[in-house]
Amino acid sequence: MINYELLCSKVIAIARLTGNFIRKEAMAFDTSSIEYKGLNDLVSYVDKQAEKQLVRNLKKILPDAGFITEEETINVIGKPFTWIIDPLDGTTNFIHGIPTYSISIALYEGDRPVIGVVYEINRGEMFSTYQGGAAYLNNKEIRVSTNENLAQSLLATGFPYYQFDKQPQYIQLFTDMMQKCHGLRRIGSAAVDLAYVACGRFDGYFEYNLNSYDVAAGAYLVQQAGGTVLNFAGGENFLETREILATNAKVTGEILETIKKYF
Repeated sequence: MINYELLCSKVIAIARLTGNFIRKEAMAFDTSSIEYKGLNDLVSYVDKQAEKQLVRNLKKILPDAGFITEEETINVIGKPFTWIIDPLDGTTNFIHGIPTYSISIALYEGDRPVIGVVYEINRGEMFSTYQGGAAYLNNKEIRVSTNENLAQSLLATGFPYYQFDKQPQYIQLFTDMMQKCHGLRRIGSAAVDLAYVACGRFDGYFEYNLNSYDVAAGAYLVQQAGGTVLNFAGGENFLETREILATNAKVTGEILETIKKYF
């Protein structure tokens, strides 16, 4: 029987260690080292080295687990456990010196999450949760917001940076949503957006064209903090559809109704 609380504490220590590496590299980062995986899809040696460090240390605490990783330094099928990792969520922010980026680590047992850790590096904010526990920010329990209507809500989203075929209706959605809430924010790290929903800073967050490593840990945080996570059709398979709506559960209906007008 795995002690998920103890295991989560070890993941937190690993995330903090890699965060120290990323923070140090940020001070002397040279933009000439940028690589392109695709249109506007940036990567650096920092992403790759951070991922290798995470994988090496996570293997030590759960040797037989598999890995799904953004930079594909390793992709191994493991049973029943799988780590889902984004070593540097917000790479574009990192490269341009904008101090909002994070490490995202989720552990799945089969098809269900059992650990979620998001480390917002520059603010030193460690968001964590595990099966049988609550959601925490630096060891203090957090909950989603209590706002009951969209008009009083602050939302987060992301802008498409490739696959622009859905951009026209997404812009229409932005326009509609802007007129219904306190405002929309685009921070540039999906993991941080979700962590902020979990702790009540945002009342909701929506985006499409995301991968499992972008949202797996953050989505679990939202769920453990009392929120709701769905896809744009209102289903629960947001990892497969690559569409995500995370809310405090109270404004889900209003946001989902607006999204369905365009998607």
